[in-house]
Amino acid sequence: KFDANTARSLNWSFKPEKFSEDVKLGQQGLIAFIARNKDKQPTAGSALFNVTPEKAGQYFHKIQCFCFGEQLLQSGEEMHMPVVFYVDPSLNEDPEMDDVKTITLSYTFYPAESEELDKALEQFYNAGKD
Repeated sequence: KFDANTARSLNWSFKPEKFSEDVKLGQQGLIAFIARNKDKQPTAGSALFNVTPEKAGQYFHKIQCFCFGEQLLQSGEEMHMPVVFYVDPSLNEDPEMDDVKTITLSYTFYPAESEELDKALEQFYNAGKD
């Protein structure tokens, strides 16, 4: 499944082109997310992602992703941003994954170079350290 969010301070609409897709383990998948700048000026955003259930994250691999860099949208511009991914077939051999039937890839866009993004990055990097 696919999920898209924006920080309140970023005046963009952001959504996946479709909300789910069946992909076989090891098979390459392709999904596009659509962002549109609703502001009257150009704005840049950076996206953070998460995978749920969290334990499936180690098996989910992005080959190409808009989240690898900052995105700049002109006023009113709409952009289709692809993500190429696959789920490692070794997930099938992990008994801890027996209950995983659905994986959700979720993105949240934040204003680039903002305190809000810095805080989200800190939470992202510290999430697995407890």
